[in-house]
Amino acid sequence: MNAQEIVRSIEAEYLKPASDLPTIYVGDTVRVGVRIQEGGKERVQPYEGTVIAMRNGGISETITVRRTFQGVGVERVFLLNSPRVAEIKIVRRGKVRRAKLYYLRDRVGKATRIKERFDRAK
Repeated sequence: MNAQEIVRSIEAEYLKPASDLPTIYVGDTVRVGVRIQEGGKERVQPYEGTVIAMRNGGISETITVRRTFQGVGVERVFLLNSPRVAEIKIVRRGKVRRAKLYYLRDRVGKATRIKERFDRAK
């Protein structure tokens, strides 16, 4: 066994099962349930926004989710295999032609809208 195989076998233990993570694409509007601890209690707080970037793969796969809150753009990066991410739901599919949607940072209001993607029935 070489070093890469050893690393992959260790990472496989910490990966979430594929059934827990939906297939996410850039441009999708998602609702991420984030576990938050307040005192001794734990709750799940939803964070909804548009996926503007996806990075890496395997154990270190991340998505960047952007939303506008009270007129200010807020971006959060979520580690998909983190125990802090309770769930991910896809609200709607977006139709985009870029791998990174950083151009949305410069746009305001209706200019940030993304067309909806309708997949063929399978």
